[in-house]
Amino acid sequence: MSATMLPIPTDAGDLPGMLWLPENLEEPVPGLVVLQEIFGLSAYMQQRCADLAALGCAVLAPQLFARLDPPVVGIEDGEELGPWLQEGMDLTQRLPWDRAEADAIAALGALRAHGAVDEERVGLVGFCYGGGLATAAAASAAEEERPPSVLVSYYGSALPTLLDRAALVEVPSLHHFGTEDAFIPMDQVEQIRDAVTASGTREQVRFMLHEGAGHAFDNPHPGLHHAAAAEAAWQQTVGFLAETLLARG
Repeated sequence: MSATMLPIPTDAGDLPGMLWLPENLEEPVPGLVVLQEIFGLSAYMQQRCADLAALGCAVLAPQLFARLDPPVVGIEDGEELGPWLQEGMDLTQRLPWDRAEADAIAALGALRAHGAVDEERVGLVGFCYGGGLATAAAASAAEEERPPSVLVSYYGSALPTLLDRAALVEVPSLHHFGTEDAFIPMDQVEQIRDAVTASGTREQVRFMLHEGAGHAFDNPHPGLHHAAAAEAAWQQTVGFLAETLLARG
């Protein structure tokens, strides 16, 4: 499944986005905005977008690093994990968080406005950097009284800094974390769990812990990937979206 380009109108000019549409469209479909890892819209991220489109969703991935000079789409993995990770972290540090959040919210608006999309069923999915960004964007969109329909966050790296905003996200949500995440220790993961679930009182929030998995366990790089956790998390994500976004009425 291939993507087409979709300009995303923002207050700072159009931002390029990649759009995947399900095959054989006959009526408006649910939509998902996918927010990237620190490595941009890599081949892995694009494959996950295609996977989500295969479920029956229109999927829009904004090229957040197009704001950089020079613009970046994605950086592919190399044999050495350390330098690749550092390159990705450097890219995120060059992009102001507020700008990325505004672009994420603009992508929600652009997808809702697309003729193939049911504007009442548009959600957010984010991985790593994008997982935290998706949560922040969901909170800001809620303040603007236009929240996403659902939120899926894979090991959102900024979530420890967003605990005070968690109460704003009231939509059905799914969070994935690994128990061996060296970037987000378990004491912080437990703080995140308490914040997003309101200490277990929010039935619409699912919080999944994946035993033995580290940070970015869904990424196929051998230094990051945890096959069992990636498969389990994906099946949980598919089930969650089937119940909350793809199901009608």
